[in-house]
Amino acid sequence: MKPLDGLAAIVTGAGSGLGRSHALHLASLGAAVVVNDVGRAGTGWRADDVAGEITARGGRAVSDHGDISSWTHASDLVDTCVDAFGRLDILVNNAGIVRDRTMARMAESEWDDVVRVNLKGHAAPAVHAMAHWRKQAKRTGAPAPGAIVHTSSIGGLMANFGQGNYTATKLGIVALSAVLALEGEQLGVRSNVIAPSARTETTLKAMPSAKQFPPTGGDDSDFWDPANVSPVVGWLASPRCRVTGQVFHVVGNEVRLFAPPTVLKRFTTNGRWTAEDLERQIGPELTRWPTAMDFLDTVEKEARADG
Repeated sequence: MKPLDGLAAIVTGAGSGLGRSHALHLASLGAAVVVNDVGRAGTGWRADDVAGEITARGGRAVSDHGDISSWTHASDLVDTCVDAFGRLDILVNNAGIVRDRTMARMAESEWDDVVRVNLKGHAAPAVHAMAHWRKQAKRTGAPAPGAIVHTSSIGGLMANFGQGNYTATKLGIVALSAVLALEGEQLGVRSNVIAPSARTETTLKAMPSAKQFPPTGGDDSDFWDPANVSPVVGWLASPRCRVTGQVFHVVGNEVRLFAPPTVLKRFTTNGRWTAEDLERQIGPELTRWPTAMDFLDTVEKEARADG
């Protein structure tokens, strides 16, 4: 028996990069997979290619080419999974785009496109998956053990220059997952977030350091290989996993658990605050948050030091 035998999953943005890796990995664990992607490759659809890879390896998969930011299509996507495989157990929200621009120069369409695909594109499938599991729980009188894995970014947990739209959506995904984890408790549904760092078409544009540790044929020695991230997705998707409401940064052979917003220090004054009191008490305590690039530089240095 494989860990996900008999289960069915949806993976959005699964035509390439991380999504493709997740779809192939879930299939290798026994899951039937709906491969969603709006992109084309040559004369065909990338989703068709990945679904074909899965079936060629003896797995079960169907492809879907729809826009997951559409409330209507997100509902159809859930129906596609149930119609094809008789059930829905796992939703991997992976689809996302970048439209990098400093806020002083950003066009409204660049803001709207990123919010629509990244944040609404996570919310819409989650809404209809949760509705499906809620109906299932009401029908059976038992928990519906669903799992949602969302995709944030270190560029959402920390600032990244020129990515105000992207960072806002990726941090919004963390908040969305926390709400879904809370609402999912009564249904038996778990919701978690991964913030992956890997070599993909998208991240190479924003993360030049991923060009280092160059590919070595896709084996375990390739620190930035997207396939390094997918086992964490497989674990979070498994019914054996009871984790919910968490955020994990995943890169290479490393996993970092991020804390939710936490009170660092409490300040008080006699009566109402004055500017002088604020400057005297709070000012010296403040430091600039690390940027995403600062963080990834540290990650790479630590990985090199580890050998």
